[in-house]
Amino acid sequence: MRILLVEDERKVASFIARTLRENAYAVDVADTGEKALELGRDVSYDAILLDVRLPGMSGIEVCRELRQRGVEAPVMMLTARTLVEQRVEGLDAGADDYLTKPFVLAEFLARVRALVRRGFSWIAIAGVPLAARKSFP
Repeated sequence: MRILLVEDERKVASFIARTLRENAYAVDVADTGEKALELGRDVSYDAILLDVRLPGMSGIEVCRELRQRGVEAPVMMLTARTLVEQRVEGLDAGADDYLTKPFVLAEFLARVRALVRRGFSWIAIAGVPLAARKSFP
């Protein structure tokens, strides 16, 4: 399973990436929204973990742009923002899940597993080959 982690805080990104790798995920890390869009265009991911507060483009803007480009990988927003309106904004931008930092690792990993399962379930229902999953209309 391949995951794109978009997180600008190096220590946080390193910790999350290491945790995911220890749980058998391949992880690419982007520290800006622009880099996330580039990777999202070029690589097919099973899930995208996206921090809301990024330099330049926000995670909300990145999520919207990924969806407009037809990227259908499930997205989980990661953020310290706790207001309901802020979570709704992320979900309305195209995110599939939303987790508030700080989080408990067991819950984080369970949500990642569920996110990946949802992505594969959608593909199976659509009957689309895995290699084509990034280009759904």
